[in-house]
Amino acid sequence: MAQKPLRLLACGDVEGKFDVLFNRVRAIQKKSGNFDLLLCVGNFFGSTPDAEWEEYKTGIKKAPIQTYVLGANNQETVKYFQDVDGCELAENITYLGRKGVFTGSSGLQIVYLSGTESLNEPVPGYSFSPKDVFSLRTMLWSTSQFKGVDILLTSPWPKYVGNFGNSSGEVDTKKCGSALISSLATGLKPRYHFAALEKTYYERLPYRNHIILQENAQHATRFIALANVGNPEKKKYLYAFSIVPMKLMDVAELVKQPPDVTENPYRKSVKEASIGKQIPAPEEDSACQFFFDLNEKQGRKRSSTGRDNKSSHPKQPRKLPQPPGPCWFCLASPEVEKHLVVNIGTHCYLALAKGGLSDDHVLILPIGHYQSVVELSAEVVEEVEQYKATLRRFFKSQGKRCVLFERNYKSHHLQLQVIPVPLSRCATDDIKDAFITQAQEQQIELLEIPEHSDIKQIAQPGAAYFYVELDTGEKLFHRIKKNFPLQFGREVLASEAILNIPDKSDWRQCQISKEEEETLARRFRKDFEPFDFTLGD
Repeated sequence: MAQKPLRLLACGDVEGKFDVLFNRVRAIQKKSGNFDLLLCVGNFFGSTPDAEWEEYKTGIKKAPIQTYVLGANNQETVKYFQDVDGCELAENITYLGRKGVFTGSSGLQIVYLSGTESLNEPVPGYSFSPKDVFSLRTMLWSTSQFKGVDILLTSPWPKYVGNFGNSSGEVDTKKCGSALISSLATGLKPRYHFAALEKTYYERLPYRNHIILQENAQHATRFIALANVGNPEKKKYLYAFSIVPMKLMDVAELVKQPPDVTENPYRKSVKEASIGKQIPAPEEDSACQFFFDLNEKQGRKRSSTGRDNKSSHPKQPRKLPQPPGPCWFCLASPEVEKHLVVNIGTHCYLALAKGGLSDDHVLILPIGHYQSVVELSAEVVEEVEQYKATLRRFFKSQGKRCVLFERNYKSHHLQLQVIPVPLSRCATDDIKDAFITQAQEQQIELLEIPEHSDIKQIAQPGAAYFYVELDTGEKLFHRIKKNFPLQFGREVLASEAILNIPDKSDWRQCQISKEEEETLARRFRKDFEPFDFTLGD
């Protein structure tokens, strides 16, 4: 027997016009039958006198339907929401809370995030922060086999929601809205996403949550922005729809794609990437920043994954990608010095950084010539991940956490920089906040991306970007469009907030003699050996 759909209403900014809203709901229910819930996004309270609200608060008047609302978007209305975890404001009117998940008896899952975006600390009572978005996503991703949510309620629009879709009218979605909410929507994959605040109605064409031919089909998302109640232009502020909770739906029916479905607006199109500007050639600064080489006993080390154990002499060894010219980082290149290489696998190797931020600042590099993580083959990606996991264990044994970043801009060869930070220095959240704060100061749009996402879903080959990965798995990403400070990653980590060595933000100020480098390399090899997966059994 098919599950009976729930009948819901969604509403934009009420702004204190409670009678107008509820009289309209009564008229709709009289004509079309009762609805199960009314969900209100945007500003529920306005700058109007409280006389009308007092009638609902004291019970003189009553909402005709169970109504759920989001919290304040400005200081003026914070006073109405006494409990940050949610509370009943009046009979049939409930404040959901600052952020969380509401699951109805039917199994319908509604995720809500109150307020407007803020990157400043402390966060105002009417705003949400990157930490709020991260904790909300983590809460949902922790459930087994997470596939998405039924409804997402936010007050601001998500930034870029108009990409690849129908016109959003007078609202420029490349400038308007919250990038944090775009990130949240990307990670949570809501079937419906409602927002307000822009005083206009916009129903975007549904968009995909998967990459065609690369991922299994997933349900589509419908984004609907609603106007303010009783607006003189008569723009739509109430939206009626029916929904069966996704937990109760047949998978084939759930993932059925609407005929007008579009590409995901938060993902750069392949075409746009392919016709974009070419990444400028490396400057001298980056071309000679690090030097690596092969030396001594390194030739004995090979992967212990099992692939190489079948035959020590494969008949047709795979040809490695070749650089178009001299490269400081290709292991077979004559330009490479040998003394800083500390470990060699099958597809990748480790080397100490020239002018490192610390004695154990290392790089993960592909042996063959690849410009970025996005261009790596599956087997190279697998070994990169193995190195990352091993380095985390290694540094953890020494009382350190590691930060990894990649700058795919003005560089020929992929360099994954891994910098250990003593646990006593700062928490992971402090490191994350330092990156976000400095990015904001330099007008760099650093977005948080889903923890389990693949960079290849976000950036296409040839696209310039900066990428940070923390020891918790949290990831920050910036798509470079014009210029980007080459030492940004080092500057953040060298700052007082993290390592407190600001004089080392420029690698050229950190160079030591070759003899000292050789000593550091020997020490690292010895310490790393118990964790070395390339040694085999």
